[in-house]
Amino acid sequence: MRSKWITHKGRQIFWQDFSHNGLSGADAIKEELRSVQDVVVRQPRASLLVLADFRDTQIGKEIMDMMVASSDATKTHVKKTAVLGVVGTKRILAEMLTRLTGQQLTIFDNEETAKNWLVAD
Repeated sequence: MRSKWITHKGRQIFWQDFSHNGLSGADAIKEELRSVQDVVVRQPRASLLVLADFRDTQIGKEIMDMMVASSDATKTHVKKTAVLGVVGTKRILAEMLTRLTGQQLTIFDNEETAKNWLVAD
């Protein structure tokens, strides 16, 4: 699993790493998504700060369907989600994901700004 826990300003953030760094193809993304889901569902309800990194990642229908199912299964454990790398078509897919699942996603262009927003409250 590439995703990991990071600390920012003394707070734990679960960095869900779906970025270009080594993930190639739908199978690798699906495997990472399954691993991430296993971690998230073990956390207390409404407790998790998530930074989801999709920079330079291709999202097709198969991955989108799996993301919707995963979001449905995990959203009650998540307090806030910041998303990186969601531009163009991926932004439309992120908005669709929010509409379908009710999980609020806040999109950022800058990693540091995203982390600061997550720990702001």
